Amino acid sequence: MLKDIKVESFEGVAVAVVHELSDEMEMVWNVYAINYTQQLMYGVLVSSKGYGTLNGEEKTTSALRHFLDEIPALSYVKIEPIQPELFSITNEYWMSYYIENKIYERKYIFEPTSNIEDKLETVSLLNKPGILLL
Repeated sequence: MLKDIKVESFEGVAVAVVHELSDEMEMVWNVYAINYTQQLMYGVLVSSKGYGTLNGEEKTTSALRHFLDEIPALSYVKIEPIQPELFSITNEYWMSYYIENKIYERKYIFEPTSNIEDKLETVSLLNKPGILLL
Protein backbone atom coordinates (compact mmCIF):
# COMPACT_ATOMS: atom_id res chain seq x y z
CA MET A 1 0.00 0.00 0.00
CA LEU A 2 1.10 3.58 -0.59
CA LYS A 3 0.92 4.36 3.12
CA ASP A 4 3.64 1.74 3.69
CA ILE A 5 6.14 3.49 1.40
CA LYS A 6 8.48 5.73 3.36
CA VAL A 7 9.65 8.72 1.30
CA GLU A 8 12.43 10.88 2.70
CA SER A 9 14.20 14.10 1.83
CA PHE A 10 17.88 14.00 0.86
CA GLU A 11 20.48 16.73 1.49
CA GLY A 12 22.58 18.00 -1.39
CA VAL A 13 19.89 18.24 -4.05
CA ALA A 14 18.80 21.70 -5.20
CA VAL A 15 16.75 23.66 -7.71
CA ALA A 16 18.01 26.94 -9.14
CA VAL A 17 16.62 29.70 -11.34
CA VAL A 18 19.56 30.87 -13.47
CA HIS A 19 20.06 33.91 -15.70
CA GLU A 20 22.15 32.90 -18.70
CA LEU A 21 22.93 33.44 -22.35
CA SER A 22 20.83 31.34 -24.74
CA ASP A 23 22.02 29.71 -27.96
CA GLU A 24 20.47 32.70 -29.75
CA MET A 25 22.71 35.03 -27.68
CA GLU A 26 19.83 36.44 -25.61
CA MET A 27 19.68 36.59 -21.81
CA VAL A 28 17.07 34.08 -20.59
CA TRP A 29 15.96 32.45 -17.33
CA ASN A 30 16.14 28.67 -16.91
CA VAL A 31 15.36 26.33 -14.02
CA TYR A 32 17.89 23.60 -13.17
CA ALA A 33 17.96 20.52 -10.93
CA ILE A 34 21.37 20.26 -9.26
CA ASN A 35 22.98 17.21 -7.68
CA TYR A 36 25.65 18.34 -5.20
CA THR A 37 26.15 14.78 -3.90
CA GLN A 38 28.69 12.11 -4.80
CA GLN A 39 25.88 9.75 -5.83
CA LEU A 40 23.92 9.23 -9.05
CA MET A 41 20.30 10.36 -8.99
CA TYR A 42 18.04 8.43 -11.34
CA GLY A 43 14.36 8.16 -12.19
CA VAL A 44 14.11 11.92 -11.60
CA LEU A 45 10.58 13.29 -11.95
CA VAL A 46 9.90 17.02 -11.60
CA SER A 47 6.48 18.66 -11.47
CA SER A 48 6.22 22.44 -11.76
CA LYS A 49 3.40 24.92 -11.33
CA GLY A 50 2.89 28.58 -10.57
CA TYR A 51 0.12 30.32 -8.66
CA GLY A 52 -0.70 33.70 -7.16
CA THR A 53 -1.84 37.17 -8.16
CA LEU A 54 -0.51 38.59 -11.41
CA ASN A 55 -1.58 42.09 -12.52
CA GLY A 56 -4.43 42.06 -9.99
CA GLU A 57 -5.85 38.73 -11.17
CA GLU A 58 -5.51 35.23 -9.75
CA LYS A 59 -3.16 33.25 -11.97
CA THR A 60 -2.44 29.53 -12.07
CA THR A 61 -0.04 28.15 -14.65
CA SER A 62 -0.34 24.76 -16.26
CA ALA A 63 1.23 21.95 -14.24
CA LEU A 64 4.19 20.57 -16.17
CA ARG A 65 5.92 17.26 -15.56
CA HIS A 66 9.45 16.45 -16.63
CA PHE A 67 11.31 13.15 -16.56
CA LEU A 68 15.05 13.80 -16.35
CA ASP A 69 16.21 10.16 -16.33
CA GLU A 70 19.38 10.73 -14.32
CA ILE A 71 21.62 13.42 -12.87
CA PRO A 72 25.22 12.30 -12.34
CA ALA A 73 27.11 13.16 -9.15
CA LEU A 74 28.17 16.82 -8.91
CA SER A 75 26.15 17.72 -11.99
CA TYR A 76 22.97 19.46 -13.15
CA VAL A 77 20.19 19.20 -15.74
CA LYS A 78 17.96 21.94 -17.13
CA ILE A 79 14.32 21.43 -16.16
CA GLU A 80 12.62 24.21 -18.13
CA PRO A 81 12.75 27.87 -19.16
CA ILE A 82 10.79 30.36 -17.06
CA GLN A 83 9.35 33.69 -18.16
CA PRO A 84 10.37 36.70 -16.00
CA GLU A 85 6.75 37.80 -15.50
CA LEU A 86 6.17 34.60 -13.51
CA PHE A 87 8.60 35.77 -10.79
CA SER A 88 5.76 37.83 -9.31
CA ILE A 89 3.83 34.64 -8.42
CA THR A 90 4.82 31.57 -6.40
CA ASN A 91 6.61 28.90 -8.46
CA GLU A 92 6.68 25.39 -7.03
CA TYR A 93 8.90 22.50 -8.11
CA TRP A 94 8.26 19.04 -6.65
CA MET A 95 11.00 16.52 -7.33
CA SER A 96 11.17 12.78 -6.69
CA TYR A 97 14.19 10.64 -7.47
CA TYR A 98 16.11 7.50 -6.58
CA ILE A 99 19.55 7.23 -5.00
CA GLU A 100 20.88 3.73 -4.35
CA ASN A 101 17.44 2.08 -4.80
CA LYS A 102 15.77 4.38 -2.27
CA ILE A 103 13.14 6.95 -3.28
CA TYR A 104 13.32 10.56 -2.11
CA GLU A 105 11.16 13.62 -2.70
CA ARG A 106 11.24 17.30 -1.96
CA LYS A 107 9.27 20.44 -2.74
CA TYR A 108 11.09 23.67 -3.66
CA ILE A 109 9.15 26.95 -3.56
CA PHE A 110 10.32 30.17 -5.19
CA GLU A 111 8.45 32.95 -3.42
CA PRO A 112 7.17 35.90 -5.47
CA THR A 113 9.67 38.71 -5.98
CA SER A 114 9.44 42.00 -7.81
CA ASN A 115 13.19 42.56 -8.15
CA ILE A 116 14.96 39.26 -8.72
CA GLU A 117 18.27 40.91 -9.71
CA ASP A 118 18.79 41.99 -6.07
CA LYS A 119 18.71 38.35 -4.92
CA LEU A 120 21.10 36.83 -7.46
CA GLU A 121 24.18 34.95 -6.32
CA THR A 122 26.62 32.71 -8.17
CA VAL A 123 25.21 29.18 -8.38
CA SER A 124 28.12 26.77 -7.95
CA LEU A 125 28.55 23.97 -10.48
CA LEU A 126 26.84 26.17 -13.08
CA ASN A 127 28.99 29.21 -12.23
CA LYS A 128 26.16 31.53 -13.33
CA PRO A 129 24.01 34.10 -11.52
CA GLY A 130 20.79 32.78 -10.07
CA ILE A 131 18.71 31.91 -7.04
CA LEU A 132 19.44 28.58 -5.37
CA LEU A 133 17.06 26.59 -3.19
CA LEU A 134 18.70 23.76 -1.24
